[in-house]
Amino acid sequence: MRNGVALMAAMLLIASMTFLAVPARAADSAAQDAAYGAGSVFTTLLYAPVKTSFCIVGGVTSALTLPFGGTDTAGKVATTACGGTWLITPDALRGKERVQFMGDAKR
Repeated sequence: MRNGVALMAAMLLIASMTFLAVPARAADSAAQDAAYGAGSVFTTLLYAPVKTSFCIVGGVTSALTLPFGGTDTAGKVATTACGGTWLITPDALRGKERVQFMGDAKR
């Protein structure tokens, strides 16, 4: 059973590298730009509600942290929860831009 699972995983890995790899020399066409744009909109529609929920929970947590940790700690909690990437851009889908779910708490 383990050999079968390992074999399937290896085959899946090889197939994904073979069929999903995009050559670096391939020029972005208008059809690719449209597909990345549509993918960006669709992915943002799925991502934004999750990010919003996380930000709301972080805001509540930040408010609860305020009396015990002070304004600096509460600010770091809010910045971490509500910071980061809010929109998935076509460049993020291409791998040229990083998607950061949580913000940077350095203040």
